[in-house]
This record gives sequence, C-alpha cells and structure tokens, in this order.
Amino acid sequence: MVPSNKDFIVAKEAALKLFSYCRSRNWAGYDPYDALNSRIFKALPFLNSRLPRLALTQALKRCPINLRPMLLISGTQNPKGLALFLQAVLKLSKLGLMDDGDEIVNTLAKGIEQLRSPDTSFWCWGYSFPWQTRTQLVPARTPNLVCTLFVAEALLDLYESNGDEHYLDLAKSAADYIVDDLYWEADSVCSFSYPFPSSRTPVHNANLLAAAFLCRVSRLTGNEKYLPPALSATVYSVKRQRIDGSWVYGESAKYGWVDNFHTGYNLCALWNIGRNLQTTQFDESLRTGFDFYRSRFFRQDGAPNYFHNRTYPIDVHCVAQSVITLLELKHLHPDNVNLARRVFSWALANLRDDEGYFYHQKSPFGTTKIPYMRWGQAWMLVASSLLLEQGFASVEQESMRDSVSRSQDEHLLAGIGK
Repeated sequence: MVPSNKDFIVAKEAALKLFSYCRSRNWAGYDPYDALNSRIFKALPFLNSRLPRLALTQALKRCPINLRPMLLISGTQNPKGLALFLQAVLKLSKLGLMDDGDEIVNTLAKGIEQLRSPDTSFWCWGYSFPWQTRTQLVPARTPNLVCTLFVAEALLDLYESNGDEHYLDLAKSAADYIVDDLYWEADSVCSFSYPFPSSRTPVHNANLLAAAFLCRVSRLTGNEKYLPPALSATVYSVKRQRIDGSWVYGESAKYGWVDNFHTGYNLCALWNIGRNLQTTQFDESLRTGFDFYRSRFFRQDGAPNYFHNRTYPIDVHCVAQSVITLLELKHLHPDNVNLARRVFSWALANLRDDEGYFYHQKSPFGTTKIPYMRWGQAWMLVASSLLLEQGFASVEQESMRDSVSRSQDEHLLAGIGK
C-alpha cells in the first residue's frame, strides 16, 4: 500500500536521504566530544595534561565552526552510533523501504562486535574517543553503562527480528556486566555506576535506562536475577522525582539541571519497565513526569527547549528524542503524534542541510552546522524511522476505516434497492 499522507512522504524522503548520507560515509563522523582524537594534540606532549585536555574539548564542543580537519581529527565509527543506525535500519527494512536491508544489518552488527571494549570478560562498549573528566582521563573504548546499554538494546532488537540467539547471548553478557560490575547500594541509595565503575553519584537516566534493559533481558531469557537490581534502582529514582514531575540529571550539586532528552530517556525507560514487567507500579510517576515534559519542553512552533526553563540552544539530539518520546508515549496525550510531527517539521525547516544531514544546534546568534554522526544523524534516523512507522499505521487505519465505510454504504444501497 502506498501512503498518501503528505507528512509521511516528507518524512520518508528525509529518512532515506539521511540514510544515504550516513551510509556513504560508512557510518563514521565527528562527535561533539572527540577533541582528544586530534593527531596534532597527541604530538605535543606538553599539552597532555588535565587542563589542556578539558580546554580543547570544551572549545571544540562550543565552537560554531568545525575546526577538526585543521586539528587532524578524523571521523570515527562509534558503537553507540552504529547501534542507533542498526535500530533504524531494522525499522526501515520492516517497512519495506530498502532492498538490501539484511546486508546493511549484518554489516552494522559486525561493526558493533568489532568495536567491543578490549580486555574485558563481558561484552561491553565505550566511545570511540578518549575524554577528560574533571578528575581523570578515560581512554577510547573504555566501557561505560550508557554506551553499553544502547548497543545491547539494538542487539536485542536484532535478536527479536531474526531469532539469532548469538545476539541474545551478547546482550546477556552486557546485562551481566551491568549487574556484576556497576550496581551498588549504600544506605538508602540503589544505583548503577556512571560514567565509571567507581562512580557513586546516582544519575537517573542511567538508572532507569539500565533497569529497562535488564527487565527486557529478564523477559526474553526468563532469568529473574536481573530484576532485583533493576527494581531497586527504579524505585530509588522514582522516589527522587520532584513534586512537579521533573528529575534533575543526578544527585549532586553539579548535576542539578533538568533537560529535554534526559527527561525523555527517563520517561521512555519507565514506560518500558512497566511493559516488560506488566506492572502499573510506576504509572503515576510516568504520568506526572510526562505532564511536566510536555508542558515545559516545547514551543508553539514545535521547537524543543533544551532546558525546562530556557529554550536555547535548540539541539538536534533534543529534536530526535522529543519525536521518539512523544511517539512511544502517544497513549498519554491525544495530540502527541501531531506534536511529534511539528517537532520534526521544525527540524526540517531549521536544521536540515540540502545534503540530507542535520545541523547540530541553533542559537539566537546563528546555527552550528557541524554534522555530528552519533549525536545528530544516528538519532534523527531513529526518530524519522519511528515517524514512518506511525505513518504506516495511520494510513492502514485510515484504509481500514474507508473499507468499513464503503462496505456499510454498499450494504445500505443494497437495502434501498430491495
């Protein structure tokens, strides 16, 4: 069936052009945090200390002009980016929008396996660049919770698509890493460590995303050992939800902000925890959080606010996660699908390049047009594939209504003829 919905046709064209752009670059590109991949920086030992590393990372992240070619920073494949591309391609293939979907899926899955973190007993993943925190340097490919979660979720999608238990085994190993190496309890706190195994500051999106993944693994494997830490971390983070429905990023003064896409992570994770466990235990938290989210993170024209109390910068990642959150939680508000379309339409008009990729951010002073691969393109391909899924569903429902209406009309006319 060929959909006739104009919004769907526009989304289809945008998704396929973005897919072609990313595939033509072998899914590799720049990242907002890849400054320390600079070959020039590495060649200057006197810069190899904490403050210069922090300064370079923040300078490149905030610079509206892409200086990476001058600094000899090459684009890389990021395992989290490959995982997002894999999820999107699985959806686009299921919708019949690509002829060689199986080949692309196998290529992406193989790439993910090759980027596994080295020297670990578990299957786990880290980013394709070193990065400096306030206290330590994290080497490239050092495993962390969030990167591993998104990769493992994509592998579960692949397992549910083709039934190959190899991918379920990889996801189970990732779940073991999360439970055995990252889960901790202290006093009344139950949490998963992020960004390092030694971290002891709860981060709520990490808690809830990890819990949702563990609940999914438990459902698919029948192994209930993943449930106690998942539920304990969920209950803790739900208790830390503020009275207005929001969550700060984490339980530290330096983590006191409330932003769009991490809130979206929390809400989608709560929804998936409930679905996988078939429980309504967290429905009130989900509803309160979603009411806050919808009322505080969107302008009238569809532009998504980055923070709950200010708009700028309008970021491509917020666009993508807004579309994903609104569509996944469409049952919570009758206008969610329309709002998701407005967000996507705003991005097409304001953040999309003629080549098909999406710019990084828009501020009151201009647009940062750097095409970050993991941060922007991968997320937008997932968002557009979800929008296309919704488009197909809407067209099929409309077709069914038309078919029922025609049948009723024919029956009525037949009755009149008698």
